[in-house]
Amino acid sequence: MRSKEPEGAQPPDLPDPPDLPGPSELPDYAERVLDVADLIPPGRVMTYGDVAEWLGDGGPRQVGRAMALYGSAVPWWRVVRSDGALLPGHELRALAHYREEGTPLRAAARSAEGHVPRLDMRRARWDGEGLDPGPDADDMAHR
Repeated sequence: MRSKEPEGAQPPDLPDPPDLPGPSELPDYAERVLDVADLIPPGRVMTYGDVAEWLGDGGPRQVGRAMALYGSAVPWWRVVRSDGALLPGHELRALAHYREEGTPLRAAARSAEGHVPRLDMRRARWDGEGLDPGPDADDMAHR
């Protein structure tokens, strides 16, 4: 049981908290991942590994971690697993986006739980070509 401090008691001297990034301060790698997610055209997707390869840095897990922590402000549904399975726990939200954007889907197998379709990766996958990402793209890909 906690004891009640007498009125007027001062809290103990605590060290200052470490400097943590604020909501507007992203780690450099996460910012680069989000920049790539923003470049993916509607109706197309890139895998976590594709994003890492395009950046020339990190791997699928690092990209997935950056998307999990910071990806809500970008079209997160366009960065996907390589097997085309929809993001667990977010299937219905992602599916609504895919249908709205005309992203190619494959019918779910009858044995699939909930009969949730998968992405048709052959048709939906984007390789980063065909879109002019702007003057800083070459610099971004080689940071």
